[in-house]
Amino acid sequence: MRYVKEIITAGLVFILSACGSTSNDGRAEEVAAAEFGNSGAYTLLAWNDLGMHCMDGSDFSVFSILPPYNNLNAQLIQKAGTSGKHVTSGVAITYSAVASLDGKYNTTSLYNDHSSLKTNFWDFVDILFHGSPLPDTGLTGNHTPDLDEHNLSFNATANWWEATGLPLTPYNDDGSKNYYPMVRVAAKDTSGALLATTMVVLPVSDEMDCRACHGSSSGYVAARPAEGWELDTDAEKDFKWNILRLHDEKFPTAVSDHRPELKTAGYNGYDDAGLYPTAKNANPVLCATCHGSNALPGTGIAGIKPLTEAIHSLHSEVKDPDNGLTLNSATNRDACYRCHPGAATKCLRGAMGKQDNIQCQSCHGTMSAVGAHTRSGWLEEPNCQACHQEGMRFETAVTDMGTGTLREALDTRFATNPDTPAAGVSLYRYSTGHGSMQCSACHGSTHAIYPSSHDEDNIQSMTVQGHRGTVAECTACHDTVPYTHDAGPHGMHTVYPSEVYPHSTVANHDRASCKACHGDDYRGSILSGTSSERSYTTAWGTTNFKAGHMVSCYDCHDGPEGY
Repeated sequence: MRYVKEIITAGLVFILSACGSTSNDGRAEEVAAAEFGNSGAYTLLAWNDLGMHCMDGSDFSVFSILPPYNNLNAQLIQKAGTSGKHVTSGVAITYSAVASLDGKYNTTSLYNDHSSLKTNFWDFVDILFHGSPLPDTGLTGNHTPDLDEHNLSFNATANWWEATGLPLTPYNDDGSKNYYPMVRVAAKDTSGALLATTMVVLPVSDEMDCRACHGSSSGYVAARPAEGWELDTDAEKDFKWNILRLHDEKFPTAVSDHRPELKTAGYNGYDDAGLYPTAKNANPVLCATCHGSNALPGTGIAGIKPLTEAIHSLHSEVKDPDNGLTLNSATNRDACYRCHPGAATKCLRGAMGKQDNIQCQSCHGTMSAVGAHTRSGWLEEPNCQACHQEGMRFETAVTDMGTGTLREALDTRFATNPDTPAAGVSLYRYSTGHGSMQCSACHGSTHAIYPSSHDEDNIQSMTVQGHRGTVAECTACHDTVPYTHDAGPHGMHTVYPSEVYPHSTVANHDRASCKACHGDDYRGSILSGTSSERSYTTAWGTTNFKAGHMVSCYDCHDGPEGY
């Protein structure tokens, strides 16, 4: 066995080996067991805001859709007490790079160990984004995670600690691909004493790629520019040149028609002859300059289609080069993985993504629905209550894939917060629940809802509660288990580890409320499933349940009327 690094934190030494894969080899359990984030008086939970960030790969010299820009959020919880549990000051919370389960590090976004450039982003960042951050520093001033500790700051509006705009790339230091680099997040008091740590994934992909159709060697005739393929030997540049050629063919006066708006936005280097000559003149094009994107606030020119609408509406009737079906007619994630991350990245990796019958379209609708003129990209997204309501769990959030119409919610037990983060939108990644905890802190990031098929995603859950899945054990954030019949997460009652919650009074007086989790027939449902093995002591003896057992009245009684 070959060891690659030793990480020493407050006297704890654990070694990450460079052997083995990231799936089902016990490495996640080993690393989680070595962590100690749940052993003290505090619990630290951290997460990436989206579950996957995209960037334009290694080359930014032709055009850019998205920069390297990853967001890390965290909440520090004091276990003692039942109020005032969020720690918002008097501590330092930091992030630093840590090896993934294969032992490999991603500590810089500049060069790998072989002196090969990871990305030329900093050569063109000022032209594209009107900023001049130092190499390995992002657009908001935060540094690429490395072996040093860098500070998060507290966002009082969101009630979380954050480090935004981390310029991560999907390349390890040895040059290998890694879409799921990891960071350690640590909380220390003013004396420097360690309070808690956790490890999380900051996912990033360069699979936002158009070469399947627009590459010069694709053979896709419909995408061939009238003047012919670019035939650039650099595959990352090649398809981009072809796209700019096509854009100029369709919109030959795009630059000259909008010269005043471009000048106002600070883009003075655009050539009236078109985007292709603009980029050829060492002036790469930012697509959102004209086609506004809510991922890049403040971009876009009035009257021009937003980027989400322009891309998805244009390509909805494009035929998949492999199966000949239009992308809009597809009912599985392969159509979305043509451009989004992707066939290799497999970003839809959470609890829902692991189900073959739940696809991208199950939540977002078809490509034409995503690109509808009436939709606001990045803001109008599926919500939790469209599938999780009245004790039921649907496998599609939309009632009509063609329009993307969400199922109307019948209750708010599992609902995202209305008008969050702005009026008229309700986003999971900003919503809060039990004790003002961010939903993502306990359930995981969008597209990576616990438990994930990617082991690195699961380390945090295993660290704070001893098993994969939603952070659901009361002792993850409480030093003693609070006593309640409806004030737990999503209105849940207390679940004691050694004895049954004295539920008879509530069950006898408000039995209907039990149906939300235990089912209309009280025989249990997925919502009453145990998150780990449990043993309960009752007046009739001890009852043992395996993880996942759907607890019902019939486990200990002869139904709800039994004694």
